[in-house]
Amino acid sequence: MLKNASILITGGTGSFGNTFVPMTLEKYNPQRIIIYSRDEMKQWDMSQKYASDPRVKFVIGDVRDKDRLARALDGIDFVVHAAATKIVPTAEYNPFECIKTNINGAMNLIDACIDSKVKRVVALSTDKASNPINLYGATKLASDKLFVAANSYADTHQTTFSVVRYGNVMGSRGSVIPFFSSLIETGELPITDERMTRFMITLEEGVKLVWKAFDDMYGGEIYVKKIPSMTIGDIAKAVAPDAKQRIIGIRPGEKIHEQMIGFEDAPHTFEYDTYYKILPAIHSWSSDPLRINGGKKVKDDFIYTSDNNTEWMSVEELRDWIAQNKTKIGRI
Repeated sequence: MLKNASILITGGTGSFGNTFVPMTLEKYNPQRIIIYSRDEMKQWDMSQKYASDPRVKFVIGDVRDKDRLARALDGIDFVVHAAATKIVPTAEYNPFECIKTNINGAMNLIDACIDSKVKRVVALSTDKASNPINLYGATKLASDKLFVAANSYADTHQTTFSVVRYGNVMGSRGSVIPFFSSLIETGELPITDERMTRFMITLEEGVKLVWKAFDDMYGGEIYVKKIPSMTIGDIAKAVAPDAKQRIIGIRPGEKIHEQMIGFEDAPHTFEYDTYYKILPAIHSWSSDPLRINGGKKVKDDFIYTSDNNTEWMSVEELRDWIAQNKTKIGRI
């Protein structure tokens, strides 16, 4: 699918882009990958890694700028939409900026991709978009709805849109593992709530889910990776087993448990070996055999949350993962 293709990734200097680019170059040998983002310093740092690789190009731009998107998308076959304002407390205190990037930016990208005749677009979502209680989650839910509904224009263009949704990315910048790691010497870790659980996924697993979506999509699907859960206390034990845990309370916009698939989505959700697929409720797409593609319908009362998960990561498993990946934790 991606072999010899031209690919653009928005927000490509972030954690996902820094993993997607080398993995995709190695596996598919695309003609080119364009890194589209607004941070010139991150682009400069990333460009040094690919200075001798003519397949990797860099374009400064913001998803808020539709004209710039249109120029960057010239000749592009596939798009990964990773650009977003993501930090939950930051979004709570700066709601207008979050909306401009996560909702208006999504609308700009959809229009620009259609006008540029892009073949397929996969947008990255989050567990916080399912039954959201914070602004970040609400904007990502709106973004998901926009990308799903964009397929309604299929009669007039050939661009198809889908979404992938997953939870806490282990070791990424700003996430809990590097945060706890930075506090080891203090001997004390702040725990929001000892009952709190989170989904856990590696960046490599996230990249493979995007590849799967590109290969499988007919338009409007939301792909949800099956991944393990952990309690926040166990994460702290894995990072710093000897540190004292101090309960500080939940921050603005946080949940005790995260949700990837809600009860309301169950009538349109199908199960596969390593993932679930939420099909669109509109246009009877959830009964389309091409979109179902051999999936098994989940029960009507199905719900996929981090506390009712059937798969759990142990303290020892996370500790082993940290030991194997310590050089890149918090760096991408």
